[in-house]
Amino acid sequence: MEQLVVAAVLVLVAGAVAWAIQRRRPDPPTQPRTYTVPSQLDRSDFTVPDAPWLVVAFTAASCSTCQGMWQKVQVLESDDVAVQEAELAADSELHERYQIDGVPLIVIVDADGVVRASFVGPATATDLWATVAELREPGSTPEACDHGQGDHADHTSAAG
Repeated sequence: MEQLVVAAVLVLVAGAVAWAIQRRRPDPPTQPRTYTVPSQLDRSDFTVPDAPWLVVAFTAASCSTCQGMWQKVQVLESDDVAVQEAELAADSELHERYQIDGVPLIVIVDADGVVRASFVGPATATDLWATVAELREPGSTPEACDHGQGDHADHTSAAG
């Protein structure tokens, strides 16, 4: 009988130790978050649909990084490059239509509405300028300038 009690106590202790070890195990690592970037925009959704190039900054008023990105995008405006801010509260229908789930998102769009390049998150003014310049006139940026295609992890390009 004494052996049965000792065995029962050992089983209970082993169970308690196993339970404690299970609880101390760290959570599995989370997967990196990826954000939706549209591949095509309907140019008629934007204020200057006929410009050869369109740069859209999808932003939100609550996003501290967004204001700085919009300021960087504004300097890209020219006769050939239209720029537009699509702020979440003011342009929620655009965010919904294009399934924007992360801001700031900058998309560079050609005359056919094809998203040729995008930046999710902060980007430098140099990367934005160089990317627009390279898309408008391939080979126009110096070789040393990677126009956002080197170490800038937040840059994606639909152009290849």
